Amino acid sequence: MSRSAVFLDRDGVLVEATVRDGVPQSARSLADFQILPGVAEACERLHQAGFALIVVTNQPDVARGILTAEAVEEMHRELRERLPLDDIAVCFHDDADGCDCRKPRPGMLLAAAERWGVDLAASFLVGDRWRDVEAARRAGCAAIFVDRGYAETIASEPDATVRNLEEAAEWILRLTTRER
Repeated sequence: MSRSAVFLDRDGVLVEATVRDGVPQSARSLADFQILPGVAEACERLHQAGFALIVVTNQPDVARGILTAEAVEEMHRELRERLPLDDIAVCFHDDADGCDCRKPRPGMLLAAAERWGVDLAASFLVGDRWRDVEAARRAGCAAIFVDRGYAETIASEPDATVRNLEEAAEWILRLTTRER
């Protein structure tokens, strides 16, 4: 039996991202780690609707030596305590590592789909970067782009563009209620 999932990018979707020169940066400590307004409620609505909620996050600051994997895991414990998440998949690599898990490659989504019995064609990825939209396309799920006004170009057209996770949840629930 397969189920639908909502894959969630972490920084800029679930938690506040600091923007420097038009590019979002991850929190560097638990003290800087702030869940965005409305996120808990949006996650609860999606969870209640039966979606698996799986975070898929690139954390290259670990490979760059700026952040430790332990600090990232401390932040993820906070997410697990406050949000109804099923799983958190993390890529600690940088682009030069050439791994399959770093978005825009779909490795994290494919592995999580296999682990959780997820039907990718009936699933969604909510992200705030071009990498998220492209990862969704490569994995075969719908792409919902949270437009934060970053200084980067989106190469692939998302299925929907929203301002935050609350709007993304509303779009997903409206679409999936119609299909049932």
